[in-house]
Amino acid sequence: MNAPNPASLFLLDEGELPIEVTEDTKIPNAATFKIVKQDHTLGNMLRAQLLSMPQVLFAGYKVPHPLQPYFIIKLQTDGTITPQDVLEKATKDLIGMIATIQAKFEKEMQYKEADATGMRPPAAENPYGSDWNTTGTQDYLDI
Repeated sequence: MNAPNPASLFLLDEGELPIEVTEDTKIPNAATFKIVKQDHTLGNMLRAQLLSMPQVLFAGYKVPHPLQPYFIIKLQTDGTITPQDVLEKATKDLIGMIATIQAKFEKEMQYKEADATGMRPPAAENPYGSDWNTTGTQDYLDI
């Protein structure tokens, strides 16, 4: 079979670096990053996070080939911060945002499980107000 080993698409090989940095010699305050064992999911999230930062003049990514598990991100800053530092900051901000979403999701699942068992959370913890639905016919996200 010609298919690659699925684990080779996301596990780093012995001695393989997760990121390679190439400084751009033609454009000031610019760099190209090759991020291995990742795809459009991380590439697009990083690009969007970078573009939301005021120090970033340009951020774009591409996946050179769908069968190659890496993407290339090009980044240019205004000079107040290096491309490496702004990428690190964007990554940390993205991790924080994902952690917040995960915490909110887990809390919603606790409320959904409590509703399925008929148990009410304490009023101080109920973000939906005092009229708690006990019939089980309406979801929390229904309006």
